[in-house]
Amino acid sequence: MNLADLLQDLLDEQASLDEIVASLDERDWDRPTPSPRWSVTDQIGHLRYFDGAAALAIRDPDAFSAEAKQLMEASLVSETSGDDFTLGDFRLLPPADRLESWRQGRAALAAAAGTLGERDRVSWYGPSMGAKSFVTARLMEAWAHGTDVCDTVGAHREPTHRLRHVAQLGYITRAWTYINRGLAPPEGDVRVELAAPSGDVWYWGGADASGEDAVTGPALDFCLVVTQRRHVSDTALEVSGERAREWLTMAQAFAGPPTDGPRARAARERSEQERETGERERIGA
Repeated sequence: MNLADLLQDLLDEQASLDEIVASLDERDWDRPTPSPRWSVTDQIGHLRYFDGAAALAIRDPDAFSAEAKQLMEASLVSETSGDDFTLGDFRLLPPADRLESWRQGRAALAAAAGTLGERDRVSWYGPSMGAKSFVTARLMEAWAHGTDVCDTVGAHREPTHRLRHVAQLGYITRAWTYINRGLAPPEGDVRVELAAPSGDVWYWGGADASGEDAVTGPALDFCLVVTQRRHVSDTALEVSGERAREWLTMAQAFAGPPTDGPRARAARERSEQERETGERERIGA
């Protein structure tokens, strides 16, 4: 896919989330999402900030580097100081203005990304990224944070061909998942075969992929796992081989420090039952 088509897919992904966000009332913006400490406002504010940062990285790499340094320094102050830096002003806006601010950030990114050439590289938080990878990462972010919003407000987005971008990013960041945790990536590949929304099958995995290490199932489920929106055991994915199982328990398709995705539903329910039992015993005592 060429860069122009990829950029159009990014715009379409953002627009699909915009349809949902535009219908929210003021109470919806304050609802807590699956991301700890983050409301719907914070999810959209995160997209707004980093779309703007991405536009700045393309237009003025030096200015971006200076702002990125400020963010890194702010993030060291406390557990929430990084969010205060990126979300503070957004949280103070009225809901209608939050939506407009996000739209303006998307427009700035689209204009800046439209100047990129196929072989250009863009500075980011860490190594620079090729233009296509850079745009793909923004699409993945829009889809992943949009998933949190949809889960919170009970909205539904029909899976589309754009999931291929997220799935491919999930596959090619397998080694990054280990490196980001200070671990050596395991030798060998994992075969990935995913059922696309269209009914086609998407394949990844080179000649050194062992037949014993494979992931098969719906593309949507794979995307949810590699963006840490679902635990692999709560999906319809079939995972075989130790390398494949280990990878999908910690897969991370996005940049930033290593994070753990949600616990399996059974573990959450067991923990909740234990908490309720402990509370009843405390009251009874």
